[in-house]
Amino acid sequence: MDSLSALATFVRTAEAGNFTLAGQQLGLSSSAIGKAIARLEERLGVRLFNRNTRAITLTQEGELFLQSCRRIISEIKSIEQEFVRGKSAPEGKLRISLPMVGAFMTPVISLFMRQYPDIELDLDFCDEPSDLIGGSYDAAIQIEEPEDSRLMSRSLGTLRSVIVGSPDYLARMGVPRTAADLATHDCLHYKPAGKGKPKRWPLRSGDHEAALPTKATVTAITPLIRLVRLGHGIACLPLFTVQREIQEGCLVRILDNQIRTSETVRITWPSSRFMPPKLRVFIDFLAENLPSMISDEESNRLAECTSVSRDDEPPEAVAFWGDRLDEVA
Repeated sequence: MDSLSALATFVRTAEAGNFTLAGQQLGLSSSAIGKAIARLEERLGVRLFNRNTRAITLTQEGELFLQSCRRIISEIKSIEQEFVRGKSAPEGKLRISLPMVGAFMTPVISLFMRQYPDIELDLDFCDEPSDLIGGSYDAAIQIEEPEDSRLMSRSLGTLRSVIVGSPDYLARMGVPRTAADLATHDCLHYKPAGKGKPKRWPLRSGDHEAALPTKATVTAITPLIRLVRLGHGIACLPLFTVQREIQEGCLVRILDNQIRTSETVRITWPSSRFMPPKLRVFIDFLAENLPSMISDEESNRLAECTSVSRDDEPPEAVAFWGDRLDEVA
């Protein structure tokens, strides 16, 4: 039995739960299945199944091997399907993981859906770590560099952050003028779900980050914004998440000159010699269109539009976003 057939036999046996049922599905005897598994275990040098008189169960090594086998077999099937389709347009389901703050990508995703109507998008907005290696997603939008060497990534642009507080809070506690002043303020922190520590504030004076006090830590952006609006403290948030509140005067930007370079947005996917066309066009489309929407130039323009003016001049944010939505429509 060749290596690929051995992998397929192992997967079918693991899913069936016994040699007899696996043999019936593959048209082989239970004895042949058992011998094939034994040869595979000998070649790998590990035990894949725990055996008793009534059932078989996967060992820990078997569980890991099963994930790898499923990924290999899935990739082979994808290659075969691609050759069968030839030069047909990209199609099929594309499973993408995005952070909860990924709503800023909606206009670009809308354009993609119109240009590639045969691709079905399954978008999962969640701050939990994405299982790319296990095959749960085809790709993930992330802020940080992937640490796993089995993953590839591509930059999609940068996001600008701002520090904000409510007018009521700033009237009571005063407006911080430097990063050092934050030590006397109530700081509200955002901690993505599944992460051990809150996100660090991108302050130019890095030595002040460790000294930031903590009034509360929240694992979702919307409740955090609500707490800031209610006057419980100040927070550092992506500009696009609070642009409406700033424009309406519910929140005020502070310490703009203390914020470092924006964070890089990336798309990450499992490394493979073969990339499905549906994933390739999605990555290329985002790389071509997203940077212009979140560029520093547009972030600066949006910042000017949404800042609360000292002279109470009417902001232009409504017109700014109206133009963007018109472009999408």
